[in-house]
Amino acid sequence: MILMSVLTLSPTTWANAQELTVVPHVDLSKYAGLWYEIARLPNRFQQQCIGDVTATYTVLDDGTIKVVNSCRKENGEIDEAEGKVKRAGDDTSNAKLKVRFAPVILSFLPFVWGDYWIIDLASDYSYAVVGEPTRKYLWVLSRTPVMDEAKLNVVLESAKVKGYDLTNLIRTKQSTR
Repeated sequence: MILMSVLTLSPTTWANAQELTVVPHVDLSKYAGLWYEIARLPNRFQQQCIGDVTATYTVLDDGTIKVVNSCRKENGEIDEAEGKVKRAGDDTSNAKLKVRFAPVILSFLPFVWGDYWIIDLASDYSYAVVGEPTRKYLWVLSRTPVMDEAKLNVVLESAKVKGYDLTNLIRTKQSTR
């Protein structure tokens, strides 16, 4: 009976039942810098963002990374949030990271750290795809405000194969500020 249940899973459900794979290695010094959000799955902490979403990563002396997320709100104001990124446990690939935007005083609490897994990365670090094991969150990032549509389609198809439901995917509007 269990085998029959497994065999009748849809491709998305089947992928969700499997562990999410990450890229084999991330050079954090190459990953650092400015990234433009190209697309994302809806989430509560970006509800105010209507466009011009960026993330800037800076490697710190202690090996952690400072991240500053920025976006334009409907009233034209820029909203910024500063966070910290660290390696998840004993992951030496640097592809499984943890991120927190909560105050430093709360950093000892495990639930303030969210999974930040790099599941796809161009060899030249021109684009990255970030997700997490439950597949609730997904971001497509690029070094440029616009990503080649054919390449984006390949990246999104890869995310689908990994179990992401992209029905509600938001394409980020980028403009010059």
